[in-house]
Amino acid sequence: METFKKLKPYYWPYKKYFFYSIAFLLLVTAITVVYPMILQVTIDEVVLKGKYHWIPYLTIGFILVMSVKGVATYINQYSGDLFGINSVYKMRNALYEKLQYLPFKYYDNAKTGDLMSRLTADVEGFRFFLSFGFSELLRFLILIVISVAVMFYYSVPLTVVTLITLPFLALVVYKFDRAVHPAFRGIRESFGKLNTKVQESISGINTVKSLSKESFEISRFNDSNGDYKENYLFTSKIWAKYFPLMELLGNISVILLLAYGGSLVMNGSLKPGELVAFYSLVWYIIWPIVNLGFVINQFSQAKASGERLIEVLEAESDSGENPALNNYERLKGDVEFKNVWLCYDEDSKDALQDISFKAIPGKVIGLIGSTGSGKTSLTQLMTKFYDPSSGEVLIDGKSVTHYSLGTLRKNVGFVLQESFLFSTTIKENISYGRPEATMEQVIDAAKRAQAHEFILELPNGYETILGERGMGLSGGQKQRIAIARAICIDPSILILDDATSAVDMETEVNIQKALKEVMQGRTTFIIAHRISSLKHADEILVLENGRIVERGKHEELIDNNGPYHRIYDIQFKDQKTVLTSNNR
Repeated sequence: METFKKLKPYYWPYKKYFFYSIAFLLLVTAITVVYPMILQVTIDEVVLKGKYHWIPYLTIGFILVMSVKGVATYINQYSGDLFGINSVYKMRNALYEKLQYLPFKYYDNAKTGDLMSRLTADVEGFRFFLSFGFSELLRFLILIVISVAVMFYYSVPLTVVTLITLPFLALVVYKFDRAVHPAFRGIRESFGKLNTKVQESISGINTVKSLSKESFEISRFNDSNGDYKENYLFTSKIWAKYFPLMELLGNISVILLLAYGGSLVMNGSLKPGELVAFYSLVWYIIWPIVNLGFVINQFSQAKASGERLIEVLEAESDSGENPALNNYERLKGDVEFKNVWLCYDEDSKDALQDISFKAIPGKVIGLIGSTGSGKTSLTQLMTKFYDPSSGEVLIDGKSVTHYSLGTLRKNVGFVLQESFLFSTTIKENISYGRPEATMEQVIDAAKRAQAHEFILELPNGYETILGERGMGLSGGQKQRIAIARAICIDPSILILDDATSAVDMETEVNIQKALKEVMQGRTTFIIAHRISSLKHADEILVLENGRIVERGKHEELIDNNGPYHRIYDIQFKDQKTVLTSNNR
């Protein structure tokens, strides 16, 4: 029950619905046991003794009992649903909130499809047990206890003989639970992997089709689907193995009942009506125990689902902070790195090695180097996406650990290499980081990002609703909206991570002209592969294998004839002489 104890904060606040459900469950169960007793009276008193004048009273009494049971069943089931639905509503919100605040490091290894499976299928599996499975388990236990009590009232010897197989039945049920839980854990995990395959295939459908890899993706899906099927078949084998054995033990109890109970009726120790009632009552015990396998099935699924939910809920958040709850303070943007090293995990090499530099407000720092040289890693330390392994990152003379996450991330504007847009209006995309922004501020940001003109050409202008991930816009248009979004929050530090890689040269020149005004008074970092994007920077840092191997202005680095000059040669070749003379 450790899983349910850990998840108690999510369902216990709604315990009143649970207790309502249990209270009326007791009433429903008690009424259920009354049926055999009415049957016993009908046989022994009405039929055998000829008290036919009792029939109208028994009929009215039966109708009343049925009516009460109907109302009680409705309240029991509705209260149970209220308990389960409200509980998982709170749990699903908590899971989604947790996913928002988990660090970048968590998502380095997480699979989108698996996380979606936890947020949907696993939550629903847990809800089903709260709403239905738990009450069924209690109903079975209560029904067994009351039925045994009535059976002892009718005949102690017959009760003992009839229930002699119950310990064996209980043992089989216990073994079934031990075998089926790991099997359901496997089903949940394989379903998460199946979801991941579907999500990746749909998200990358353009790549799949452009490379004619449909058959390959179908084959990969078949493998994952086959694994899911095998896990289900394994679980079915467990069920097929134990259920007939449980049913056999139940039928042995019935045989003992009929054999011994019949002899008691023959010698007058038991009335015929009591034997008939006894027969009904014994099934009120056997079937709950046999169907306990079904409830255990649901319990095992809920437990497996709960364990996967706990893995997310107990994952360590960003330095234990919730950015939405932090106070905000405006920073100047004075950035300094002091002997910073970064290693993402023990098995990988250092992403950054002994990085030291200083950037003051109003200055532009260019970062260039081959893929994997550490350019993006360097900028991510400013907002504590990752923590340095050693060394210190300072902003305005204080370590970034001094500031709340909210302060850091509202003072740093990111334009990432892959621009992500939400399925909402262009206006809401631009003002996403600053929802209170006026329309004038949104338009101003768009103009600075050279996005205003093409936005006005769209059917509904700024109110145009974009498709998933910005579907309907070109790569350059999406990047310009992303730049406008970063400008809109009015950051102290602006980071352009290959932000103009998807636009043509003419648009890049126009954006750079517009950004010159935006960069005034801010500390700006430009990550680029194209020298044309950062040659105007106040200082350019050339990175190789996580180290700064060269630094200086564009003209100085050209004259050094080092790594930067080699990049320049590759990119400009025949134009090198003309461009160099123009820059000088």
